[in-house]
Amino acid sequence: MKTGSFTVRLVLQVALLVTLTAAAVLLAGGWLVQREMIRSIELLHEAEYDELRALIGTSQTLTAAEIGARIRHDTESDAALYYIQVHRADGQVLFRSPNLGENLLPDLSGGELHWTTSLPGVGEVRVSEFHFQPWHIQIASPLAPLQRLMGEYARVGGVLVAAAALAGVAVGYGFARVTLRPVRAIEQTARRIRGDNLGERIPTPSGNDELAALTRLLNETFERLEASFAQVTRFTADASHELKTPLALIQLNAERARARLGHDPEAVEAIGSLLEEIGRMHRIIESLLFLSKADAGVLALERKPIDVPAWLADFADDARVLAEDRGVRFELGPVASGLLGGEASLLRQLLLNLVANALHVSPPGGVVRLTAEARGGRWTFVVEDEGPGLPPDQLARVFERFVRFSRPGVDRGTGHGLGLAICQGIARLHGGEIRAENRSDRSGLRMVVTLPAG
Repeated sequence: MKTGSFTVRLVLQVALLVTLTAAAVLLAGGWLVQREMIRSIELLHEAEYDELRALIGTSQTLTAAEIGARIRHDTESDAALYYIQVHRADGQVLFRSPNLGENLLPDLSGGELHWTTSLPGVGEVRVSEFHFQPWHIQIASPLAPLQRLMGEYARVGGVLVAAAALAGVAVGYGFARVTLRPVRAIEQTARRIRGDNLGERIPTPSGNDELAALTRLLNETFERLEASFAQVTRFTADASHELKTPLALIQLNAERARARLGHDPEAVEAIGSLLEEIGRMHRIIESLLFLSKADAGVLALERKPIDVPAWLADFADDARVLAEDRGVRFELGPVASGLLGGEASLLRQLLLNLVANALHVSPPGGVVRLTAEARGGRWTFVVEDEGPGLPPDQLARVFERFVRFSRPGVDRGTGHGLGLAICQGIARLHGGEIRAENRSDRSGLRMVVTLPAG
């Protein structure tokens, strides 16, 4: 799972929810356990009071010695459980159990029936006071056992919360996998839908929930895109095809007119310019036809094994001729040995377009370099120039149709802005890709073409 992905966030949220729920349940359980245990102590106090009351009897004139004689045996037998003190309503203490030592239980006559206080050398105790005129009987029990029990509960609760956190991660991961499975199916299908595969649709899950509605909406969007793409492709192909015949007639008539007007130099020059523009229009139409066929996926490739070193050596001869004409030097750098499966003529056109662009932007005396590397079942061709390069925001746009950038010291030339779009179309036809990046060692542009070897 990638850090920061929705799956990770969902797992963490589920784990946090499970952990907080477990912690809340354990806290509430601990509070209830402590409350019930204290209530149990109070019930034991009430039972002990009933026993002491029966031992004291109904006489209201008993002395301290008489009260002690009646309840001392009972208090001594329960010394491990209770601290007992008897006093009058005026606060005069008549009896204290021996285990109290020098401690006195506070007199809260008229206050709460049960409360918690602390005694020196004993710690916290839970005290209950009962009124049996004219006697006030106080019974206290140490809370140390309860506190030890609650401490053990807290330790076990911490272990359980940690276990709940780990279980929450596991549950969250399983929940995310199951919940996001339809979303991953949508993503995988959507990634396969490209210009050459617009007919594929996302499987619609059963039911009528939000996910099914989203899937239907995406499929409807893909249908509209497919229809729009088909219309644009068909229009481009039809328009390009229909323009070829009129241009051919215009070219034929212009050539006839030039032959008849041979005695007029100005007319011959004008018709020559006209024929150059007609040739340029022909090249644009041919490029548009190629791109429309590539986009429509109807351009069949004749894949054959290509011996890359020999093929590039032959290509380099033509590239050097072009470079000399521009006053630039072409170098064929390291070339790996091996075969490349593809249509040699189209791949040659791809490299030729890249080299021609590089020669156009390189200064006189500059160097254009081509290298080829094979690694991991893929070939990487790199064309480097020594021109001014491009701003980073323009690197991705160089492959758009009819896009031409002005660079300092570089003539825009007579290109029509389709060369790099054709290069991208050829690379994609072969299952590869192409990208542009500025050189890091000096000024200049690097065009990187990656193609599968098979």
